[in-house]
Amino acid sequence: MVSRSWRYVVALAAVCFLPACEHAGQAPAPSPAGSHGETPISVEVNQSRDQYGKQAILIQLTNNTEANLTVSDAVLRSNLFRGDITWRPEGGALNLPPKQPKSLPATLPAASCLSASDAPITATIHYTDPAREPKTTSTDASDPFNVLPRNSDELCLSAEAAATATIVLDPGLEVAPDGATAVVRLVITPVGTSSGTAPGLTIESIDETTLLAEVPDDPWPRSVTVAANTAPQVVPLRIRPARCDPHAVAEDKVGTLLPLRVTVGDRKGLLKVAASTELRGRIYDFVSTACGTG
Repeated sequence: MVSRSWRYVVALAAVCFLPACEHAGQAPAPSPAGSHGETPISVEVNQSRDQYGKQAILIQLTNNTEANLTVSDAVLRSNLFRGDITWRPEGGALNLPPKQPKSLPATLPAASCLSASDAPITATIHYTDPAREPKTTSTDASDPFNVLPRNSDELCLSAEAAATATIVLDPGLEVAPDGATAVVRLVITPVGTSSGTAPGLTIESIDETTLLAEVPDDPWPRSVTVAANTAPQVVPLRIRPARCDPHAVAEDKVGTLLPLRVTVGDRKGLLKVAASTELRGRIYDFVSTACGTG
């Protein structure tokens, strides 16, 4: 027969194989990383409509821990750009609650114009934990919408185009007598160079915007060529409202940003020409009146 004392030892051993015996009856201390061992703060790149055309992006941070963290800065590095992409708070450090993403605006530096569009993005975050202990985490940032490659391409295209010509929208707007259409003018001024090394530029086509569309019987021009040391060109574009719902003007973010599909040397892409503040107001007035909402 097994003695009572031996049965007690066996029972005690069985109980102490449980995880709770690992720390003499105390629960394991929480890890500073996330619940599954991931980095304490994960990083994603995004871009809002407000930032489109402003050379700015959003750095989205997600706190993977179970405690509030306080972020003092966030820095992204990619060889697509010549410098760091940095966010720093303007009014004190950022409180980052658990599992609640927060998006932080950051201005893009000059593009490096390298060919590697799949370049890795590294992120460095400086923060403090609830004990006010300064910490740093470094991790790869995700870019699911290819925000950095797209912006890098557009910045490089814009720089190459500027070497050939300046392209702006004239601040004036010529509204038709019936108020249904108007004419906005694209002013192209070639750059004079003594070396003659500026690449040629061709405006292959012009895209409509969320606010402005071409008039079917007066389509916008295609294949407009520009060369350095030539006379300026003025390209008239007859426009009509692209939409007339009540929110067309009130919620507009990019409707007065005219996208040109251009070829500059060996590079192709979108070159965005922004309306001045004066022209933007005139376009809003035109659309409101043409749609009967003004």
